[in-house]
Amino acid sequence: MNMLIYLIPIALFLGGLGLFAFLWTLKSGQYEDLDGAAWRVLSDDDDKPGD
Repeated sequence: MNMLIYLIPIALFLGGLGLFAFLWTLKSGQYEDLDGAAWRVLSDDDDKPGD
């Protein structure tokens, strides 16, 4: 039972940290272009970086 005194605050802190990180990614626009990456994979560009 004594271990719960340590585990509950740690779990709450990690949950809050995850929520903060998720909200930060929403604010910075990480989820704006969901289809762009899929279309970039399929595009047939001749100018590849490093060539």
